[in-house]
Amino acid sequence: MKEIGIGLLGFGTVGAGVVRGLQENGDVLAARLGVKPVLRGIADIDIKTDRGVSIDPAILTTDAGLVIDNPNIQIVIELIGGTSVAKDFIVRALERGKPVVTANKALLAGHGERIFGLACEKNVDIYFGASVGGGIPIVRALREGLIGNRIKSIIGILNGTCNYILTRMEQEHLHFEDVLQAAQAEGYAEADPSLDIDGLDTAHKATILASLAYGTMLPLDSVYVEGIRGISDADIEYAHDCGYRIKLLAVIKYRDDKSRSIDVRVHPALVPLHHVLASVSGAYNAVMVRGDLSGDTLYYGRGAGREPTARAVIGDVADVVRNLVGNSPCRVPPIPAFGSKVSLCSMEDVETRYYLRLLLHDSPGVFARIASVLGAHGISIASILQKEGRVGEYVPIVIVTHNAFERDLNAALAEIGSMNVVGAETVRIRIQE
Repeated sequence: MKEIGIGLLGFGTVGAGVVRGLQENGDVLAARLGVKPVLRGIADIDIKTDRGVSIDPAILTTDAGLVIDNPNIQIVIELIGGTSVAKDFIVRALERGKPVVTANKALLAGHGERIFGLACEKNVDIYFGASVGGGIPIVRALREGLIGNRIKSIIGILNGTCNYILTRMEQEHLHFEDVLQAAQAEGYAEADPSLDIDGLDTAHKATILASLAYGTMLPLDSVYVEGIRGISDADIEYAHDCGYRIKLLAVIKYRDDKSRSIDVRVHPALVPLHHVLASVSGAYNAVMVRGDLSGDTLYYGRGAGREPTARAVIGDVADVVRNLVGNSPCRVPPIPAFGSKVSLCSMEDVETRYYLRLLLHDSPGVFARIASVLGAHGISIASILQKEGRVGEYVPIVIVTHNAFERDLNAALAEIGSMNVVGAETVRIRIQE
């Protein structure tokens, strides 16, 4: 049977999973594809550590260039990560006419226009299904399955670490820092967790999904990003009392108004308890896509880890093999073209409902002053929650608003923050219905 050579750059956790998957399911792939993908080169700075898979030492090297330039290797898998050498290696492979499969979300979010443009210029495939959602086929769905739809919105839980932390905080009534330390001890969070808990990882994924949905590579620095460091167990409890659960969401929406702009943001949000995304717990991911023809579709599963990500990589390899065999490179373009430019909505123009937790001096007339400030800025109160309990001379008050513009709430909170009856900075969490 004809063979197609595979070169792997990066032999870490996911790389070892890809190797194992190709070894265990190589015959299955060969039967389904008509050709057999064969590993012919693996490059990593560490080729001594045992990865738990059996490898011919002759195909191991510390020089990625030897793998990329090997004439017996037709497909390059990049699993190094980062945005420096990984970018150079991908560019080198594409310039040599070799298709690339990558899981590098940070690189694609920050440099996708350059990389995808080069792939199209060279008429070479680049597949990146593992870059968003691990084993969840959300990239494939947007590139192919939903191609006939106008995408109205994409709402997703895209970071398993954050979802794991928020789930445990709610279920076990724990503080953020305690759960974060436990997540690090159990391997759910990195030693430096900032990429996850500050929302940057989710922003990388949101940028890729928005670019796929609307046909143009969006600038990463235009995405509003807010993480979960400021979420307290008190907010989780109050949210539940109001009928909501807190999740870190990527929110991507098409504004079907005169602006025809798109809204791309990442932040904690209150999700109604009856909503399907509210039921996604632990380290799982879920993405809900609303198309004009398809309606709502949901994609759910493990968003990270060795096996799910490796499966996504191998699935992309299979697609590239089919394209090589059929002599149909770029059959599916990296970013589908939609024929029209889109503009990004400013965060100040976002309109939504809000959860506000204020610490107010326990004296007559204080709440009336707060309500007056909100009303002066066009913000209407939907409900109020006050429990027994005090913090010195102050009491916590939770307000849920009706729809309001971000700019108006910003102005109101700035005015409220300057009042001498307010004991702490107001907590503001957006609501996603």
